[in-house]
Amino acid sequence: MPLSDHEQRMLEQMERALYAEDPKFASSLEGNELRTYTRKRVYQAIAGFVVGIGLLMGGMVAQLIWLSVVGFLIMLGCAVVAVTGWRRTPPQGDTSGGARGGRGGGQGGARQRRSMMNRIEERWQRRREERDD
Repeated sequence: MPLSDHEQRMLEQMERALYAEDPKFASSLEGNELRTYTRKRVYQAIAGFVVGIGLLMGGMVAQLIWLSVVGFLIMLGCAVVAVTGWRRTPPQGDTSGGARGGRGGGQGGARQRRSMMNRIEERWQRRREERDD
């Protein structure tokens, strides 16, 4: 469910206030933790996929169909987790954490934040103009 315009404005104001008050804390909230967590989850899914292959093959060798089915389901679930997690992982050079400039971004991160805020403000102005017409 998308946020209403008022809720989006309030959220933007809170974000600006957080950055103005304590930019170091704000950047630490969105730094590399997302990339590290997502990458770790993808690696776990890959390991689970290998375990699923082992169960599938073991079930085939032991002629236990239920074990093969369990192995296949584990493989399928781990493949879904790995693919969706891999898509969500920000690129290595991008420290945005999916939203804004992150830790160590320095001037580049501030520039990214400003450009993002400019885009948001432009959209907001267009919506207000469309509503007024």
